[in-house]
Amino acid sequence: MSEQLKKSYCFTAIVGQDDMKTALVLNVINPGLGGVLIRGEKGTAKSTAVRALAELLPERQQVASCRFGCDPQDESQMCSECAERVAQGETLETTSSVMKVVELPVSATEDRVVGTLDLEYAIKTGEKKFEPGILAAANRNILYVDEVNLLDDHVVDILLDSAAMGVNTVEREGVSYMHPARFMLVGTMNPEEGDLRPQLIDRFGLSVTVVGERDIDKRVSVIENRLRYEDDPDAFFAEYQPKQQELRQRITRAEELLDSVTYSNQILARIARISIALDVDGHRADIVMLKTARTLAAFDGRTEVREDDVLQAARLALPHRMRRRPFEEVEFDISMIEGV
Repeated sequence: MSEQLKKSYCFTAIVGQDDMKTALVLNVINPGLGGVLIRGEKGTAKSTAVRALAELLPERQQVASCRFGCDPQDESQMCSECAERVAQGETLETTSSVMKVVELPVSATEDRVVGTLDLEYAIKTGEKKFEPGILAAANRNILYVDEVNLLDDHVVDILLDSAAMGVNTVEREGVSYMHPARFMLVGTMNPEEGDLRPQLIDRFGLSVTVVGERDIDKRVSVIENRLRYEDDPDAFFAEYQPKQQELRQRITRAEELLDSVTYSNQILARIARISIALDVDGHRADIVMLKTARTLAAFDGRTEVREDDVLQAARLALPHRMRRRPFEEVEFDISMIEGV
């Protein structure tokens, strides 16, 4: 079998699941969205899409000898070691790398996630000795948590705090160490195996629900694509390379355009009315909706948010924030907000 088969599946070859693919791409363009929670039955390409996304993204530069893969062009987000070297006038050696998918196992302990401090070494030498954890490896990468609903709530809290703040702080017996931890958080789960606490679900920026395709033609395409990938992966990748490159370029253009996207007071008012109409708690939903709408506009090559951006953003940012009773499933229907 070809060595190419060890590569992830082509992102643009995934049939259907448009909301999931859109949510993942939007989080690449704008990491400030806060990640995405993908809920659905097994066998619906959840993990395939995450790994294929990393394969799609272009190479980027990082500091060659840095444990955290710092961006050599962004001093504000560097770790203390890289920042100190820059302050001393040193030219940092760089290398090219691709975005990786760092997987967090369900059994991971807090120390395994955040890293550890050698207190004995600190006492003896007066210097900090830090052993990096999963969050260090995840910096500037995709942190993927399969079955996130089975993870310890305390560990989920740590992940969401780091994702929101962009840093990981480890404190032990009065000794502390901080390093950058800016990553794209993707959690997947099967609701049949239990749910996350509402407070934790709300912290994910976007949420999508995926189900197996019910359209016969699409199901046939899923089978055919997978078999063609397994039979001749080189030819399969060559076939989808133009679409992969086109999407890659759209993402790059959107990243460059994002800061230029504007919005009107009418857009803000529409967002507020939608949140009130659906009775969502707090204001996080409003903020995420606006960020998502701006990112959608950039992805479409525009510099101004439109009404349809807000409606699409609502479909991604609100379903997991709508009030529900215990064990009650609340489905989001776009008709609920079209006239709001």
